This record gives sequence, C-alpha cells and structure tokens, in this order.
Amino acid sequence: MIRIILPHHLQNLAKVDREVLLELDGEGTLKSVLDALETSYPMLRGTIRDQITQQRRPFLRFFACGRDLSLDPADSLLPSEVLSGSAPFRIVGAMAGG
Repeated sequence: MIRIILPHHLQNLAKVDREVLLELDGEGTLKSVLDALETSYPMLRGTIRDQITQQRRPFLRFFACGRDLSLDPADSLLPSEVLSGSAPFRIVGAMAGG
C-alpha cells in the first residue's frame, strides 16, 4: 500500500481525509502513483497534472523521504520507504510570492 498525503484543497475535492492508501499495479514510479490516484479519485484528474501533457501543475510539488521529487522523470522509481508504506508520498501546494 502506498500512503499519499494530499493538500487541503485536493482533500476537499476528492472528499477524503488527509492521507489516502492505494494499491499499485506494477512498478512504483511517480507516474504509476499519480495514475492510481486519478483512477481511484477521478475528480482529481487535471488538478495534479495536465491531462494531455501529463506535466505537473505549476503550484504543486511532490515530496518523499525529505526529497523534492517534483522535477524527477515520471518513470523514476519512488524510494523503497514509500513503496513499503513506511513513509508517505506527499503532494504539497506550493507557495508563491515574497
């Protein structure tokens, strides 16, 4: 099971708690996690990444095990702690301004 922590606005949209649990089919990549999340919660399609280009939305960031994964390739494997469920995969709303 993969643990995913969502920002407040996505929790409200999906009508879920802060953390959701998902089963992954296949490899544990960034793409497979986002695919599973959007399959389980179709109302999130287009909110985390563009539906056509699959690019991350500008004001969202991805973190796991203290690392920013936002610019990693979509097919890169997630840390083993995330894949085992001992650490969460975090989707964080980025702040802008100064």
